[in-house]
Amino acid sequence: MKSMKSTSIPPEDSFQIRCPKLGQLISFSYCRQENLGVPCFKALDCWFDYFPVRAYFQKELSGEEFRKCFETPPKPKLLSILEIIEQFEDKKK
Repeated sequence: MKSMKSTSIPPEDSFQIRCPKLGQLISFSYCRQENLGVPCFKALDCWFDYFPVRAYFQKELSGEEFRKCFETPPKPKLLSILEIIEQFEDKKK
């Protein structure tokens, strides 16, 4: 894969890398809004070889948004599943 590190702008959608979460090729535009409109927590790890992704998000997000997206550990999958079930049951009532 060719490196794009020399540019400070995100790659265009035609440039795709393999997503470790999905197991398929995706573009950076997907990673920017993957998590209900906010960046995927793995975006920094996945894209750092291709452009200065940390600097990009630090410019695009507020300090609080950046910390929430990238410095807060993700919830364990089981907890997330239980929360979804609980939300579904609440809606059913």
